[in-house]
Amino acid sequence: MTIFSVQSTIFSRASVALLSSNGFKRFSFASSFSSAAVYSPPLPKMKKRRYPIVSAVDIGGVTIARNDVVREDDPTNNVPDSIFSKLGVQLHRRDKHPIGIIKNAIYDYFDNNYSKMFDKIEDLSPIVTTKQNFDDVLVPADHVSRSLNDTYYVDSQTVLRCHTSAHQAELLRKGHRRFLVTGDVYRRDSIDSTHYPVFHQMEGFCVFSPEDWKESGMDSTLYAAEDLKKCLEGLASHLFGAVEMRWVDTYFPFTNPSFELEIYFKDDWLEVLGCGVTEQGILKQSGLENNVAWAFGLGLERLAMVLFDIPDIRLFWSDDERFTSQFAEGDFGVKFKPFSKYPPCYKDISFWISESFTENNFCEVVRGIAGDLVEESKVRDEVESKLNVELR
Repeated sequence: MTIFSVQSTIFSRASVALLSSNGFKRFSFASSFSSAAVYSPPLPKMKKRRYPIVSAVDIGGVTIARNDVVREDDPTNNVPDSIFSKLGVQLHRRDKHPIGIIKNAIYDYFDNNYSKMFDKIEDLSPIVTTKQNFDDVLVPADHVSRSLNDTYYVDSQTVLRCHTSAHQAELLRKGHRRFLVTGDVYRRDSIDSTHYPVFHQMEGFCVFSPEDWKESGMDSTLYAAEDLKKCLEGLASHLFGAVEMRWVDTYFPFTNPSFELEIYFKDDWLEVLGCGVTEQGILKQSGLENNVAWAFGLGLERLAMVLFDIPDIRLFWSDDERFTSQFAEGDFGVKFKPFSKYPPCYKDISFWISESFTENNFCEVVRGIAGDLVEESKVRDEVESKLNVELR
């Protein structure tokens, strides 16, 4: 008997018994399918009930209960279960995941060029105060990002962070002067191939003392801007190789001047990150009014989609082995190989065969019926048994 593995959204088990002078041999086949259109009879109507996806999540060793984040009795709360369930996933801490691979590649750049100068922080809770998320980074009171339409509110004073910049002031007050903060961030958004309400950012921050720029003979702001551009041009080269780059002036509430770095990649200009010289108000509230600093923020999904040729941002959340098995820790040269968007369904097909049977015959039959819906067909097992059979 030979067992073949079948992966499909729909498949019917088939059994065939063939009589042989030497006895019976039973073959078990399985193939892998994905069906684009399958008719199913309507299911009986069921009473709608709401179940939480998960009851608690763990973040940095701290357990956070669902009721602490999803509060149905608070009119300001707009966090659904689907978002709460993402809080403890932390894709950026998985070394074999594309997000983790990109993060580690950026770490490698800073380790090689700024040895032990930048603290790496990646386990901070995404639940922050509105002060941390908005006020500490000088977001205006009437800014659209503060609305319930754009931000997930736990209550009127607590949100799921919209950016890793929400930790700047906290880390500066704790004495950090050069740091990289990585984490999952949350914004209410539509869902399609390039938009998802949860994604991952990395924040870079670097503080300079008066001695740094005075020795250079440059103005403090110019000194910080030049150092920032040199650092990030090196990072872009580390990630993308020898590419053409350009700087574009832009606006952010927390930096001035502000820039976006673009690279010419695959015959088009691609925005890589936003950055700038930190507003003095941010430094002043942390007791660093005599200093100057720069900051940058980049989206890890955006980089991973470009570098690994991943066409849909939703794939990053997939546990499908056809996606996860394509990536390996430290492997920066992988190009994603598409597979069916329909979930796999594995089925075994077993039947008796004669000595003249070959597995390719069966595979041809499967392909002839299902065509390109078949993803894989292979022998899983084979058992031979001699039987005394009497036909009447």
